[in-house]
Amino acid sequence: MTKYFNVLLVFFVTVTFLSAQTPTPNDWYYGNPGEGFNGISMHKAYNEFLKNKKTRTVVVAVIDSGIDIQHEDLAANIWVNPGEIPMNGIDDDKNGYVDDVHGWNFIGGPDGSNVGPDTYEATRVYASLKYKYGSATPSTLNKEQKAEYDTYIKAKETVDKEIEKAKASLEKLDNVEKKVTEAFANLGNSLGDKPFNKENVEAMDATASQELTMAKTLALQYLMDNEGMTLDDVTSTIKGELNEDRKYFQNKLDFAYNTDFDPRKTIVKDNYNDPNEKYYGNNDVEGPDPLHGTHVGGIIGAVRNNDLGMDGVAPNVKLMSVRAVPDGDERDKDVANAIRYAVDNGADVINMSFGKGFGTHKQLVDEAVQYAASKDVLLVHAAGNSAQNNDVTTNYPNAKFEKKTGFLCKKQKMAKNWIEVGALSYNTGEEAAAPFSNYGSTQVDLFSPGMKIYSTMPNNEYAQLQGTSMASPVVAGVAATIRSVYPSLTAEQVKEAIMKSVTPLTQMVKLPGSKTDTISFSKLSVTGGTVNLDKALQYASTMKGKKKHSEIKA
Repeated sequence: MTKYFNVLLVFFVTVTFLSAQTPTPNDWYYGNPGEGFNGISMHKAYNEFLKNKKTRTVVVAVIDSGIDIQHEDLAANIWVNPGEIPMNGIDDDKNGYVDDVHGWNFIGGPDGSNVGPDTYEATRVYASLKYKYGSATPSTLNKEQKAEYDTYIKAKETVDKEIEKAKASLEKLDNVEKKVTEAFANLGNSLGDKPFNKENVEAMDATASQELTMAKTLALQYLMDNEGMTLDDVTSTIKGELNEDRKYFQNKLDFAYNTDFDPRKTIVKDNYNDPNEKYYGNNDVEGPDPLHGTHVGGIIGAVRNNDLGMDGVAPNVKLMSVRAVPDGDERDKDVANAIRYAVDNGADVINMSFGKGFGTHKQLVDEAVQYAASKDVLLVHAAGNSAQNNDVTTNYPNAKFEKKTGFLCKKQKMAKNWIEVGALSYNTGEEAAAPFSNYGSTQVDLFSPGMKIYSTMPNNEYAQLQGTSMASPVVAGVAATIRSVYPSLTAEQVKEAIMKSVTPLTQMVKLPGSKTDTISFSKLSVTGGTVNLDKALQYASTMKGKKKHSEIKA
């Protein structure tokens, strides 16, 4: 959604959202905790601990929407498959994927086309079960059928609720546009013959109505960004942004929650019912909209000290782009294959900034996670942005193995090569936890900076975004740094170093999703703390590596 969405929806009520838009330094999380922000001690680590330290190259796979591999701040750090000759139409390294020079795209078609929008998993579950349970009588179902019926009802309720919300939002936007047009016309009348500029708008009396007050506030916000804008420019820009927001909600109706929409059949053309199928997709690792993956990739591995944009967390890294996340929910088959592809092609760390409320083929993902563990690969995953307790409400994928997964060791219930990450705010005190972040004293391992995170965007641009999607790559970057300096440490040891070295936060904070309830930050995750690069490296330096020299990747 666009920059001023919340302002526009509450056009007659409040200007609180604008007051929250105070500038936050782009590098706010680089510093030490307690120095204005809860940073990760990145500056300290590089200025002291990492100074003159030798590093080896670490490969981090970014399973996401795709990466702009030509970006000025990423191109030098993009992984190149050493066994593949570019664009010769031959599977030179015989790994099953033709011309996978920089990674692979599991949601692309053999003709080079790509899945853009896709449905949510709740929609797919609802669509697959409604023929079976649409008119079912619960009392006649056996135990197994009842469990499936409950899943159907949960999916149906989710889809119905979200459709109504999208429709209501579209109605609100129509009303807002009408009021915006009227309010800015009144603002123009109030100015009279005076030029539309910051000085004149600030001086005008807007106390006649809340609408005029909001119009004045919005006008000043836009003039702050571009002083040369005319009143017509501002009105036109706002209408354009409202149209973008309409598109966002209309897409939910047309694609995300549309049970008749299935781009898979016409684009990817795999046998979706075959969970063991691996060799499908194409080599387009950017895809139609690499915004999300590009931002995530920059946090991990934007080129450091090149006087461009920003610095990635990791010092010596190559980013492998594995596309598996559409504009909608990722599919378990693609996630499992993406993990296996990354592992088989040399990834040391895998970042997974995605998630959903339903998991229809969790066993596939569990087996891929276990495969990654067998190859000593660390997985870092975003906890989700629903302000929910993951101990109570399941977020997929996750580190907890399904009991029925016979492939796994019966005694091992949780993946030991998995780190689950919640989002830390740039605020301190009671607002330290990002208000949208999922949490859980057993299912979320730690928190990491995830609000107003400045990073790379497609077409050589940069921007601040927020979400646990941004918190996860910060931790992935820390993990990559440890593996770069201490290659003999196993994935489990790297996780231990990160977990045991967090900066503990013990103050009472607002419970994510609530305006009034508070909780000790220490109870929001397993560690009760936030990631700290310098302390993690210090801890890692005391550990005895378990990997033999022959097991360390060149």
